[in-house]
Amino acid sequence: MSLKRILTLNLLGLLILFSWWQTTLPIWPALDEWIFFSFNHTITEQHPLWVTLLGALNTRIYDAATFFLMLFVLVLAMFEDKRPARVWHWFSIGFVMLASAGIIALINNKLPYAHESPSLFFHDMGEHVNYVSQMVSFKAKDSAGDSFPGDHGMMLLVFTSFVMRYAPRKWTPIAIIMALCFSMPRIIVGAHWFEDVYMASLAIGLIYLPWVLMTPLSDRCIRGVERLLRLTHLPGTQRL
Repeated sequence: MSLKRILTLNLLGLLILFSWWQTTLPIWPALDEWIFFSFNHTITEQHPLWVTLLGALNTRIYDAATFFLMLFVLVLAMFEDKRPARVWHWFSIGFVMLASAGIIALINNKLPYAHESPSLFFHDMGEHVNYVSQMVSFKAKDSAGDSFPGDHGMMLLVFTSFVMRYAPRKWTPIAIIMALCFSMPRIIVGAHWFEDVYMASLAIGLIYLPWVLMTPLSDRCIRGVERLLRLTHLPGTQRL
């Protein structure tokens, strides 16, 4: 464990939060507004293919597809592992990853700050807002009563961090690209502010995740899951 590296990442997360808290130079609000309206102006009936694509990328089906793509990356990384019980070992990694994301989500829900999505905020301010959900024939998410921090972005950050920690190095840039691409649709349609994903999720991740992945905690949790699996006597678990 490198306490210096952990504290450096924590400090970086705090600095990102400070850049948002300070009001002398309101960088994030200006950037959020510019990004929202830059994309929202393109959501019109004159661009039916674009609107349909955005709608499709903001459905539960798309969320499920991103989950299975993340799972696919873990499976491919697993096949490069030469240990005898690699399937159960990577099952344990995946279990700890999901548990970590769930615990962080529970902590985030207790944060004393929340705000509605930009689509709702600017609509309440009297601005004209284009809603994807009103232009497609299926259910699409383009608003949220509480969009801080971005839960979708937080999960993608947890996934990327676990890939960086446990998968071969070549999967790191792929995981980063996936996280960036999969988190953008929510921002484009106004279901999340840019800051919800690329400020809040990143800052919170830099504060929480180093204490999970850069200490013995995650390894011990994985070994704990493996010990429980051995008790089941399922095929292959005795080789863990």
